Amino acid sequence: MTCQVMEPVRVGGYRGVMTRTASAVGDHLRDWRQRRRMSQLDLALEAEISTRHLSFVETGRAQPSRDMLLRLADQLEIPLRERNVILVAAGFAPVFPQRSLDDPGLAAARRAVDLILTGHEPFPAMAVDRQWNLVSANRMVGPLLQGIDADLLTPPLNVIRLSLHPRGLARRTANLHEWRAHILERLRREVELTADAGLAALLTEVRAYPIPGGRAPRKPSDEFAGVAIPFQLNTEDGGVLSFLSATTVFGTPVDVTLSELTLETFFPADAATARALRAMAAGLDGSG
Repeated sequence: MTCQVMEPVRVGGYRGVMTRTASAVGDHLRDWRQRRRMSQLDLALEAEISTRHLSFVETGRAQPSRDMLLRLADQLEIPLRERNVILVAAGFAPVFPQRSLDDPGLAAARRAVDLILTGHEPFPAMAVDRQWNLVSANRMVGPLLQGIDADLLTPPLNVIRLSLHPRGLARRTANLHEWRAHILERLRREVELTADAGLAALLTEVRAYPIPGGRAPRKPSDEFAGVAIPFQLNTEDGGVLSFLSATTVFGTPVDVTLSELTLETFFPADAATARALRAMAAGLDGSG
């Protein structure tokens, strides 16, 4: 139950009431609109409402319906988790369920994830949650983590922390400065888009990590003309594995957990890496 405190308000020649709930909802919407760098006119046009009505919603002078909130949230591309927050603030029940991937209701989604990860072998692939904690991975990921400090591998295993920590993959990343800049910029954009406090804290943490051995930056690779940044990992036998990564998300999720799930798939960036990964997979099969 939502408790609403009614306060008098005058709108033009109309004297009515404003609820603190409506004001809180308006604050949420205004914050997201400004985060998306949209004017009231821009958003009103996209949502097909009047600018005046949107202004009243943002200032708490009008109490929006649930459908109106969902329409505005859709135009603002607000994450499903935060849409629930806005709905609750307005006195409505959450619309989007949040379930564990182990929930029977998400069994089909879990099968799809497992099929993608397994089908991507002999190349590495993983699924991560909204804060880059590892949810699942195919068997090709494990061999790449050899030599990582054990404390970084304890659950929840955070992929960003593992990648940039000086006792993680950072000390084995051949193009660390280039890859680090790419990861930090991606994380910064995600913080901006989601307003996730956990991601913001993670970004602050990893930005402060020292560069292992004080390595100087090397000239960025121009192999892909700036279209893609390769991830180049030194292996124990002295060879360098070079990867290109691709991101996959569920297109029309109706569940908070699914909307926040990302599949990270890695492809060999050269023939030598492809051969090395196939040999590694053969070894895991016991046929190498």
